[in-house]
Amino acid sequence: MILALITLFTALAISAVAAFYSIVGLMAIFSASALSIAIMGAVLEVGKLITASWLYQNWKTIPKLLKYYLTSAVVVLMFITSMGIFGYLSKSHIDAGTNTSQLQIKLERLNNYIKSEQKTIDRAEKQLDNLDKALEKYVELGAVSKGLDRRLQQEEERDILTSMVNKSQFKIDEYLDEKSEYDLEIKNFEVEVGPLKYISALIYGDEALNFLDNAVRIVILILVFVFDPLAVLLVVAANISINDYNNRKRRQRLKKLNKDKKHKILVKEETIGDGTARKITKTKNGVTMEYYE
Repeated sequence: MILALITLFTALAISAVAAFYSIVGLMAIFSASALSIAIMGAVLEVGKLITASWLYQNWKTIPKLLKYYLTSAVVVLMFITSMGIFGYLSKSHIDAGTNTSQLQIKLERLNNYIKSEQKTIDRAEKQLDNLDKALEKYVELGAVSKGLDRRLQQEEERDILTSMVNKSQFKIDEYLDEKSEYDLEIKNFEVEVGPLKYISALIYGDEALNFLDNAVRIVILILVFVFDPLAVLLVVAANISINDYNNRKRRQRLKKLNKDKKHKILVKEETIGDGTARKITKTKNGVTMEYYE
């Protein structure tokens, strides 16, 4: 009986989890009527288990038409539950992929910002080089004093260019820090989907990365085909175990009752004559004994 109860509890637990995934998945598919879908899914899930249990208990006595309809209803409800589970798991995978895509877009934008700031630095440094080359010409011509005057005239321009380089470099450092955070999130996601890469490689070989989504769908389908059918069949298995237990108990009671009847002593008393004597008859295990008192 303990095994039967464990089987029943396991069946209900699996069914509850399957119902949750299915309802959430159906709500995602029919998002405009989420509450109605949740109520409908919960009621149908309970009805499916009750129907499967009732069918087993009354399989030999119910009319064929009712038997066929209820069996078909259970199968269809299992398909609906499986469809909801598929929707839920697919949505989870898509959400994770969407998050990664958003990170990739942010990384690309940061790379563009870094390139833009690097161009600003390159232009400013080029102008500083041109200023230095102009001073070198004064030195080559021996006009050092004029070169020093020219250097003083360039001071403001040099300060502006140096400030531009420092600001751009500061922005690049900030962009690189932000970029490293996004890279870390992407690497964490790649670690999470690592097993899927191996599954995809097992199926598609060297082109595994191009068929990662297909591998995910295969894994989801395997889970779907096992999940809800297992819950329904465990409910039937629990019914079988409970019926077997009740039948064993019934046979034990009948056996005990027959044993008690077999060993029971039947006593019959009869008054003889004027009542001064009695005839006593005792029967045990089919043997009869008579004596007088």
